[in-house]
Amino acid sequence: MPGPHLSRLDPRYGDDPTPASWARTDQLLADAELYWLSTVRADGRPHVTPLIGAWFDDRFHFASGVREQKVHNLVANPHVAVTTGTNTWAAGTDVVLEGAAQRLTEPAQLQAFADATFAKYGEAWRFTVHGDVVGDGDHAAWVFAVAPTKVLTFGKDPHAQTAHLFG
Repeated sequence: MPGPHLSRLDPRYGDDPTPASWARTDQLLADAELYWLSTVRADGRPHVTPLIGAWFDDRFHFASGVREQKVHNLVANPHVAVTTGTNTWAAGTDVVLEGAAQRLTEPAQLQAFADATFAKYGEAWRFTVHGDVVGDGDHAAWVFAVAPTKVLTFGKDPHAQTAHLFG
């Protein structure tokens, strides 16, 4: 995926006349250390959880234990929002990615995820591929990738909102 087919500034939400570039947003997604994943429970209530992840091949990748709430939610409804940024009002940039999570099961895809997370986080997050999961036994996890349908970039100095739309 070569990036968004359209990026547009929404003048209702700020004073900056220049849209955030996709290149900058792409870098923010790649460099983030922590992300927040929002899913929907079977009864419609939201579920939000922090997690690590890796942005590569124009998709956000993450793993979750097979028994975790987010996996149950994703099986029923794959639509998610992934957020990252800075917890300040007047500095930094926040990013919200919307899309649908797709489970990855091919060993090459899982190895790419394992390699990317190891390169980013080091030994604390060394995943090994076992069949269609990473980890094994009680630590088995499914890997998901989220291709964005929309990415919002929120600048805070000056305030601005740019929507990056995907095809």
